[in-house]
Order: sequence, then C-alpha cells, then structure tokens
Amino acid sequence: MTRAVLSMVLVAGVAVPAFADVTVKQMGSGKGMGMSTNMASTSYIKGMKMRVDSVNGDTTRTMIFDVENQKIYSFDSKKKEADVWDMADFGRQASTAVDMSQMKASITPNGQTKQIAGKTATGYEMNVTVPTHLGDGKNAMAMQVTLNGPVWIVKGAPGAQDYMTFYKGAVEKGWIFSDPRAAKGQPGQAKAMAEMYRQLAATGGLAYETDMNIKMDGDGPMAAMMARMGNITMTSTVESVETSPLADSLFAPPADYKLSPK
Repeated sequence: MTRAVLSMVLVAGVAVPAFADVTVKQMGSGKGMGMSTNMASTSYIKGMKMRVDSVNGDTTRTMIFDVENQKIYSFDSKKKEADVWDMADFGRQASTAVDMSQMKASITPNGQTKQIAGKTATGYEMNVTVPTHLGDGKNAMAMQVTLNGPVWIVKGAPGAQDYMTFYKGAVEKGWIFSDPRAAKGQPGQAKAMAEMYRQLAATGGLAYETDMNIKMDGDGPMAAMMARMGNITMTSTVESVETSPLADSLFAPPADYKLSPK
C-alpha cells in the first residue's frame, strides 16, 4: 500500500490530459512514508482517453484512463494481465469517504516567471483542503488532506484549451486520476489530486512544473499515526511536448492480455 500510494501521487503528478493527440514526457520524484522514488513518465492523450507509462527500474507500469467508456486499466511490462475498474461504480464509492461540500481550493498568481523546456512559465500557489475519513462506522477516523505548493503554468501550450475541457468534465463526474488500489486506502488524497488538476485547468494553461506537499491531519492516536505516514512531497517537470497523431490501439491493453475486473 505504501508503494502504491507514493506511485499514485507521481502518476497524478505527471498526467497531462487534453483532447488533441499529445505526447508529454516528464521526470517526477516523490518522497514520503519512509520511501522515495524517481520516475520517468510519458503521457499519451487522445480525445477523452489518456495513457501514462511510468518507468521504474526495468519495469514499465501503464495506466489507461478511458473516460469515454468509464474504465481504468492498469498493467505492467512483466506479466500479460490487466486490472480493470468500472469508474462509474468506483467513483461513487470514493465519494462516500470524502465530504466535497467542505473542500476548499484556490490557485493564485505569485508574480514570478521562469523558463521550463524552452517555454515561459507563470508561477502560482496552489492550496487544496479536503475533509475525509478512514474506515467505516464506529471505527471511522475523521481526517483532513491538505495539498499545497508552487506550480508553473505555460499559457498557450499545445492542447491547453482541450486540457481545460477534459478536466472540468471528468472531475465533475467524480473521476480520479490515480491508481484505484491506492485511492481506496487514501480517498482524500485521490480527490485532492483530482481537484488540483481541475484548478490547474482553470488557469488556461498546462502545468510544466509542480512542487507539491501533501499532508494528512486528524484526531486520536490512529489518526495521528496516519498523519505521520501520509505526509508526501512530489515534484514533476515537463521535458517535452509533442503533437502528432496517436493510434487508437495505444489506449487499450494489448489484445493478448487477460483482463481482471476489480
């Protein structure tokens, strides 16, 4: 679960959706829960579908977010099997653990600019607070997830308009852009990351660099322990963006893979 949560954050950090066919290459790093990792990632976007290939050592982990058909696929390069989630059902389950009506989110310019991958990026400060709980019934623990830090937005980047449309619609439908296995254990973090991308889309550009801190707070000894475990930092930086046609087959598991519904 620890590795899954950290990978969840990095996958979310490197995902850059849009409607046009776009290929985005990024480098990401994450630290938390007593672990750290570096990850090269490539995101492929076509319409309402996105594929993220993340390389860690000699293994490539792939996630496909098919908003059109309400499916998430997850598989790696080591075995011919893909896990499949029905996002319509999973989104309803995740929403029961998060009080979105009490969520607070803002993204404000910080007056700075810098060059990233040959583009001029404008600085913003991101803040997202999401009340949530872990567990059910009498054992449920009230928690709060806070995500904050600077982000750097490139206005007029390829696919920016489609990026805004994609995320606005997807998040309103309850979508997350994380590994569902990790999201089940940390629904507040998954929802906070999804809201972060909706806020980024509202800027009218693409995030070329993020430097986020994710913190969990709560009352009671178990909540305090989870708070210590849940503190995560993650950074991602765009290396290149390309716009060229992508094959439809890229956005589905290979034909010879066994599909395992979850």
